[in-house]
Amino acid sequence: MRRTAGLGLLAVCGLLAGCLGQTQSGDQARNADAKEITLTIVANAVSGGKNARGAGWLRNWVIPRFTELQKAKGVTATVEFEQNGAGDEDYKTKVALDLKTGGGGDVVEIDGIWLGEFAQAGLIKPLDEVVGSTDWDGWEQIPDAVQGLGEFGGKRYGVPMGTDGRVLFFNKKLLAQAGLPVEWQPRSWQDVLDAGAELKGLAGVTPIQLNAGTAMGEATTMQGVLPALAGAGRPIYENGKWQGDSAQVKDVLELYRKVYGGGLGDPVLQQEVKGRDRSFQLFSENRIGILLESDYFWRSVVEPRNGVARMADRDTAVGWALIPARQAGAGVGGQDFVSMSGGGVRVVNPNTRYPKQAWEFLQFLNSAEAVEESLAGTAQLTQRQDVNDKVLRGDPMLTFVSEKVLPITRYRPGLADYPKVSAALQQATADVVAGRSPDEAAGAYRAALVKAVGEGNVG
Repeated sequence: MRRTAGLGLLAVCGLLAGCLGQTQSGDQARNADAKEITLTIVANAVSGGKNARGAGWLRNWVIPRFTELQKAKGVTATVEFEQNGAGDEDYKTKVALDLKTGGGGDVVEIDGIWLGEFAQAGLIKPLDEVVGSTDWDGWEQIPDAVQGLGEFGGKRYGVPMGTDGRVLFFNKKLLAQAGLPVEWQPRSWQDVLDAGAELKGLAGVTPIQLNAGTAMGEATTMQGVLPALAGAGRPIYENGKWQGDSAQVKDVLELYRKVYGGGLGDPVLQQEVKGRDRSFQLFSENRIGILLESDYFWRSVVEPRNGVARMADRDTAVGWALIPARQAGAGVGGQDFVSMSGGGVRVVNPNTRYPKQAWEFLQFLNSAEAVEESLAGTAQLTQRQDVNDKVLRGDPMLTFVSEKVLPITRYRPGLADYPKVSAALQQATADVVAGRSPDEAAGAYRAALVKAVGEGNVG
């Protein structure tokens, strides 16, 4: 998981590829009428290596098309692509250093979970402060919940560049054997537990896999605690405070107690170094009934041809359902169903020499034509509803996520302290799985949270 990036003055701006120099930010109209421009896009992608498909798309399709469009307007545009193939932490540190020293690309791709941290550090600014008017017909195609990926503190900083969604996957064959409907949609946590109790009667089957413990890492938080907290009615971070040993945290830990203390989940699996991978394999072997995961599970894990845990009968054997709130209306904002998502964001460097043209480039990168081209014929969720409607029409599961999940989803708080909070949440679930009471685990969680972020930051 990410750590706080060191932001010392360790880089010499003139040596950085795509460096902008120490320009004066704040002038949204500077060079607006320039007839010759140079823009740089920075991404953690490299030809023949990390995110190679994205690198090829930028180099071979985006840049030629955009320069052609600019030429038709009488503008000679040079667009440079600064490739990176580093680990996420190294990439994050480099981008932060570049932005701090007035360098970096004009358009920069970052993980959405870094957005708040970068904003608080003053490395990025609200989009309208950088480029002026952000009127764009593309916003209408990005669901409000997905737009939240590029927002912080009620302000828009960038444009999401893709996302995902979490659901409950279930094995239809096992549900049928247990006498449950194969078109299953639970409407409360109790419905899930009741289904697990029926599945418990099947020999060799683990009824419910709800990621828990520290060995699962961030998967515990994103595929377990955070969706459950949203279903309990309160996000992990709100009004400048991290949620401590609240009633909602205790409700979530009680849910874990019922799953693992009630014999509905496998506590040993949660402690294995590769427990998540093992859970994938067990599901594909018809030995796990219900599993909370992202759409990645459908398109990359149990995918019949190339999945890491292939299921030849995936299309008929695997079902999916919305994650229910604790009970109807108990979710965040009064929602009946909840989800969590991740994804990246493209931002405009506040020090760009060409704010107007950088915004044009950002719009082009997120146009329907460009987004569809970036998929290279694959079926995958995008930030745009119009593209999803077109490219996902043959995939009922991904269509379900696009139409039903994305409008209600939420995102992790993009703050520097989040990894420490996540680790504390993971330990709390590990404590419950090991037999501690939810109250004890919540108390220990609060103590760890206070130590990590300070008493004044815990609500």
